[in-house]
Amino acid sequence: MVISYRNPLNNCLQYGEFLVNTGVRKEIDVMKRKWLGVGFVLVFLLPALAGAVEKGDFAVDTTADLMVLCTAPKGDLFHKEAVHFCIGFLTGAYHYHMVANSGPDGNPLVSLPDPPPKRSKVMSDFVEWVNRHPQYKDEEPVDTWFRFLVETYPCER
Repeated sequence: MVISYRNPLNNCLQYGEFLVNTGVRKEIDVMKRKWLGVGFVLVFLLPALAGAVEKGDFAVDTTADLMVLCTAPKGDLFHKEAVHFCIGFLTGAYHYHMVANSGPDGNPLVSLPDPPPKRSKVMSDFVEWVNRHPQYKDEEPVDTWFRFLVETYPCER
């Protein structure tokens, strides 16, 4: 029970005493429990049911696995992480290839235009290309990525 006191200036009941005497505190406690239950469902149960992307999808073994991440819907729980992983994977593979093939003896397979296209544009073009070439969905994603790059941005020799 809340101990209350009267305000000497206006002889009114304080807020805590009002809650105890009117039963409002019990109603507030019931509402808190209900909202905690709703919060539990939203935080722990709905993400498992709602999202197309799961944590296990980040272990990319095939091009199809990568496509799940690159095409994560905006409402998905892991949308931001999935798309950033996709762009990071593609960018990292491209940069590794460029560094490994730089210098006077380098033999790069691809050459981006100047100025280079935006990463998000290249990613969406890659997704479209994979959809037009489904025979590569079971291959290593880096192999499919370079098939796309060589076809789309061939190096002028």
